[in-house]
Amino acid sequence: MNRTLTAAALAALLAALQGCASPGAAIDKDAQARAAAEKPSPPKAEEFPAPGNAKWKQGAFPGTEKFQRVRAGMGKDQLRELLGWPHFSEGLWGVREWNYLFHFYTGKGSDYVTCQYMVRFNGDELMTGGWWKNPDCALLAQPPAATPIPASTKLAPPQKVTLNADGLFRFDGASLSDLLPAGRARLEHLARELRSNFRSLHYIVVTGHTDRLGSDAYNEALSLERANTVRELLVQQGLDRKQIRTVGMGKRQPVVSDCEGSQRSPALLQCLQPNRRVELDVAGEQ
Repeated sequence: MNRTLTAAALAALLAALQGCASPGAAIDKDAQARAAAEKPSPPKAEEFPAPGNAKWKQGAFPGTEKFQRVRAGMGKDQLRELLGWPHFSEGLWGVREWNYLFHFYTGKGSDYVTCQYMVRFNGDELMTGGWWKNPDCALLAQPPAATPIPASTKLAPPQKVTLNADGLFRFDGASLSDLLPAGRARLEHLARELRSNFRSLHYIVVTGHTDRLGSDAYNEALSLERANTVRELLVQQGLDRKQIRTVGMGKRQPVVSDCEGSQRSPALLQCLQPNRRVELDVAGEQ
């Protein structure tokens, strides 16, 4: 194959690259104010692109302080300086939407969760809004609050509570309506224990886990929905939603990994049962 470019072809290629990388124009303050005032409706979950379609599939680990500076009315150059180029292949200039894959550490060693972030622009190529596919990701994108702790405070080490998902939910269920009576009672009892054993709670991280049966996407969605349901019930029992974060780990952290077989059977389901769980990491003042 002849890989030599003619002078005309090279000029055309350079022109195309220049067009893709040309900086935006200066921002008119009135146009910026109009963009900030548009306040469009948030995109639906199905409007976000599939993560597997990302051009840069590794995504990025952004600093949480960057999101504190993201504002409607920003131009694409300004947004690029904060968040980098979009990770999908929508294009750069002349497009109305950028999509990102951002990762946030959970506080458990090197474990992290992946969040999708969408930015939309108006006809002036000014940002009209930014949204997370999972609203909980907005909490992960916030820098941790620096709360002064009195010297007399007795801080308890974080405590872990592990709940058998089979004892909480109907099989393959994840919603409040899928909670088993015994599972609901267990969570209500746990909420009472948390309220009585802690003078104040600093945070609760609810992490859902599944076994290895089923696709990665299905298991991640199932584990997150179960974690969200546990949080909802804890909130119903009087705990502060702002102190509870949820994570869906899917099948990435099995407790047992030596179960034989790949076809669903009673024996395999029984062997994998410890992997189907919900864990709560609780930290607070006693």
